Amino acid sequence: MESDCRIPMACLRPRMLALHALFWGLVSLRVFGAALLSEEKSTVTKPVTMPCWQVEEFVVATECTLCHAFQAKRIAACSQTGYVEKINCTKSNKDEYKSCRSATMEEHLFWKFEGAMLGLTVVFALLVVARQRSLDRLASEKVRRQIESI
Repeated sequence: MESDCRIPMACLRPRMLALHALFWGLVSLRVFGAALLSEEKSTVTKPVTMPCWQVEEFVVATECTLCHAFQAKRIAACSQTGYVEKINCTKSNKDEYKSCRSATMEEHLFWKFEGAMLGLTVVFALLVVARQRSLDRLASEKVRRQIESI
């Protein structure tokens, strides 16, 4: 009985398969192990605290105002809308900041929307008129050709 090792690939194939399996096993263990470790750390270090204005009654200490550059960096609530109001919670007597929508900002957005809609109305009205003229021209050409062929 002759050995298959005279053909180089026949002897290397089982070894290569074992090495590939070992390599990919270690890679997947490393990837999934790192994912599991990061999940464990994130669950331990992130306690969920709700703002006091969602849990208890509050009084608005400062009305909705535009955030300044310093406030935008310091207060997380400024990043949502760019406006913030100071809230005083009655039970815990804490001052917190809450993101808000300014009336002037809402009015500005409303007029921008109205302007955009008016512009689109004009554009589409012009497109309809141009298309109608094109179709009328094609219809009159067809009628003219039919009359000429008689």
